[in-house]
Amino acid sequence: MNGMPNIGRRKLLKAGGAMALLAAARAAMPAGAYAAGAGPETTKAVLGFIALTDASPLIVAKEKGLFAKHGMPDVEVVKQASWGTTRDNLVLGSEGNGIDGAHILTPMPYLISAGKVTQNNQPLPVVILARLNLDAQGISVGSAYKELAAGTDAGVLKEAFAQKKAAGNPAKVAMTFPGGTHDLWLRYWLAAGGIDPNKDVETIVVPPPQMVANMKVGTMDCFCVGEPWNAQLVNQGIGYTAVNTGELWGKHPEKSLGMRADWVEKHPNAAKALLMAVMEAQQWADAPANKDELAAIVGKRAWFNVPPKDIAGRLKGEYDYGSGRVEDSSPHLMKFWRDHASYPFQSHDKWFLTENIRWGKFAPDTDIDALVAQVNREDLWRAAAKDLGVAAADIPSGTSRGVETFFDGKTFDPGDPQAYLDSLAIKHLA
Repeated sequence: MNGMPNIGRRKLLKAGGAMALLAAARAAMPAGAYAAGAGPETTKAVLGFIALTDASPLIVAKEKGLFAKHGMPDVEVVKQASWGTTRDNLVLGSEGNGIDGAHILTPMPYLISAGKVTQNNQPLPVVILARLNLDAQGISVGSAYKELAAGTDAGVLKEAFAQKKAAGNPAKVAMTFPGGTHDLWLRYWLAAGGIDPNKDVETIVVPPPQMVANMKVGTMDCFCVGEPWNAQLVNQGIGYTAVNTGELWGKHPEKSLGMRADWVEKHPNAAKALLMAVMEAQQWADAPANKDELAAIVGKRAWFNVPPKDIAGRLKGEYDYGSGRVEDSSPHLMKFWRDHASYPFQSHDKWFLTENIRWGKFAPDTDIDALVAQVNREDLWRAAAKDLGVAAADIPSGTSRGVETFFDGKTFDPGDPQAYLDSLAIKHLA
């Protein structure tokens, strides 16, 4: 297996059988086998989204008629209450009154495909067609800790959290889905500061739109979530932003467009049409001139039901952290298209899988390369980009972005995940 001498070539977990069938189907109709000039096989798909700014490409594609432009006028973009609801509705599929795909946390298609988070651990093959954004999630801390001025160094909270635990009331840290991106950012940040997220604090799950309300009534001490909820927390004077996740890992991948694999195999032209519409929406959303309009669109009652002022500032890179720190032009603003934001690098998926091995969600002998090969459909992205006429400069030359460096000096070489795991002091392998 490519560059994987330590984690090695091993079993594909329980997902292997179902995925093997899809691999066979894919071989019969490879990514390039779109009928010349053929339109989508269906005009409809049901896509879920959570009220987070990084769902913008799906909402823009619907609002601006881009799905219709590419032959899919009947696409529905449907609000989900939580990531757990998104998972359950993917399992149902639209034929069962669920959804065909979704704005989704990048690790979730892997967790679902491997049966790690589904009822009775039943695998459901889900594929990643595109990344939706880079950067701009936030880790927020309650006002009770304002004097500690937590930033990239979570260690300043260690003593306060230890005192709470000793008193029998451990600090509660909230994320949005076990093994999801927010869980991993929060765990990385805490562990880098010497705080063991499995032992020193209590980790809880809270849906994104409920984070601010729960912080207000004291349910948790800190949380990690996407925007606009970190900004809203600051605007309501309930807490402050300790760190923009782009400060932990610059230009990090975040959400993805995930689809049921059986839907993609049945509707390859429709999958490409969806991709083309989303890519156009990402380009529109990334244009600085469109940020205020974007905030107004997604802030509507039908979408987020959030005042545009809670959305627009951070979209533009204007960060009031609520701690006295203000950034007028943050390099870590959300990116929808620039810096290859839309392309789903396989190397990034390998990091997410390695981190989930770190925290016991996947076994240490997981065949990372094989799982990525089944879930990551960057080949479909390239086919759509070609038909859309995407500039060569916006199409990566390979599937890896190379070695990644994090704020604490750790590095991840996608060719040697084991070396990264070995370098981490705090981990809980299965």
